[in-house]
Amino acid sequence: MMNYIYPFILAMHSFWRWEVLIVLTISLVNFFYKRKKELPFSPTDQFLVKTTVISFYIQLVLGFSLYVLSPITQYFLQHFDEAVHLRQIRFFGMEHSSMMIIAAICLTLGALKSKNADTNDRRFKILLIWFGLALLIVLSSIPWEFSPLTSRPSFRSF
Repeated sequence: MMNYIYPFILAMHSFWRWEVLIVLTISLVNFFYKRKKELPFSPTDQFLVKTTVISFYIQLVLGFSLYVLSPITQYFLQHFDEAVHLRQIRFFGMEHSSMMIIAAICLTLGALKSKNADTNDRRFKILLIWFGLALLIVLSSIPWEFSPLTSRPSFRSF
């Protein structure tokens, strides 16, 4: 059974990253535009906040599942002293997962802090800072196809 679950979750995780990146980018562009035009924070904006956070949480759950199932992370955990010196194994065993958890925290903090903002401008500013920080962390921590350090395909088949 595990022979089928791991490749499926890996493909879903690979596919869902694009969902996360698209929704996060749309949110940031929307928040920037509305702040610049001094428009009010609307129910659509709140929907974007929730959609972005939920989309990322889905990716995080897929990632946690991979962390448990992946032979790379299992090797990392079982041979830590050696594996921490191996770039690709360390990346998936420690760096990628840690940075994505930090990105999730940034999104969560941004969503929570923006609720208490006293003005629309302040709310959009908070969202731009925290969601923008999350996007930078995510972009720097994805194993891009063009990366010389941890290259992985942009799309995996199911």
